[in-house]
Amino acid sequence: MAGTRLAAPLLALREGYSPVAVGVLLALFALAPVFLALPAGRFADRHGLKRPITYSVFAACTGAGLAVAFPVFPVLCLAALMTGGATGAAVISLQRHVGRAARGSLQLRQVFSWLAIGPAVSNFIGPFTAGLLIDHAGPTTGSLWGFRAAFLLMAVLPLASWFLVQRTRELPPVIAASSDKKPKAWDLLREPMFRRLMLVNWFLSSCWDVHTFVVPVLGFERGISASVIGSILGAFALAAAAIRLVMPMLAAHLREWKVLAFAMLSTAVLFGVYPLMRSALAMGVCSVLLGFALGMVQPMIMSMLHQMTPEARHGEALGLRLMAINASSVMMPMLFGSAGALVGIAAVFWVTGAMVGLGSRLAWLLKDSLKPHT
Repeated sequence: MAGTRLAAPLLALREGYSPVAVGVLLALFALAPVFLALPAGRFADRHGLKRPITYSVFAACTGAGLAVAFPVFPVLCLAALMTGGATGAAVISLQRHVGRAARGSLQLRQVFSWLAIGPAVSNFIGPFTAGLLIDHAGPTTGSLWGFRAAFLLMAVLPLASWFLVQRTRELPPVIAASSDKKPKAWDLLREPMFRRLMLVNWFLSSCWDVHTFVVPVLGFERGISASVIGSILGAFALAAAAIRLVMPMLAAHLREWKVLAFAMLSTAVLFGVYPLMRSALAMGVCSVLLGFALGMVQPMIMSMLHQMTPEARHGEALGLRLMAINASSVMMPMLFGSAGALVGIAAVFWVTGAMVGLGSRLAWLLKDSLKPHT
């Protein structure tokens, strides 16, 4: 998905589509999980890990494969829907499996730090290799054949996930407490701390969306090549992976709410200076620092979520979280594109930075929330 998410908007820009159209295209990566997240979470609660992964791999391969055969804007939109939906469903089943395998808050912080390295590495491999293929696989830099080569690689990569998961042992199913009234996902939002955690997650995931959207547009405006843009996004992903490699070793000294508050304040500062960086090197430095800040977030969010919710409803809670942040991701890129066209792309960074800085107080208020369900 990460490689397709770089290649598709660059191809759209190459074909003359506006930043608004690119925003719509990027929003489609998050649209499918909005509708699939809750059903995918319930499906994972019933069927475990392997079956959801198998369906997800098929959808991802099909979506990227269609972009190889028909590299036109409508098909790019379909590829965005399919790869985004596949990734969302796979992530829910993986997170649920790992969360159930862990025992205690310390191990939750450790295992989710390890698990979060996977997407961080993917966010490097995808954009970096896609950018290289776009620039060098065709007869000329940025040719259509280069884009097709990038989409072909993205269509093949999910097969590795399927082979790796086949040797994983399924965990025994959780038997939910019997009740005359079937619980609803929305009941989870009645818990004040759960709502607060979702808001913090939304603020920080919006920052990730801003970076993913703005850097290709900003780089394109400044004449930076696709491979360099991919490297800037790749540096962000490598930094996120690096901090997640360190976190399991420091897990005993970390407190989730403190890490989240620090990440929000750091991100606010970096978003203030990022648009002022004119060179690719300076943008790369900001990208690395931002990767450190945002890379710390997901393991802490996932640890808190698993401590707040009943085990029989982990998949449902994960689905609700993914649905909420992807609903935002559907709207935000379109908003970013419109705002960038009206007031300039730098203003998108500044407004988002101010928003996440002001929202950092919510993270501090989470300090008394970790009272696990029995």
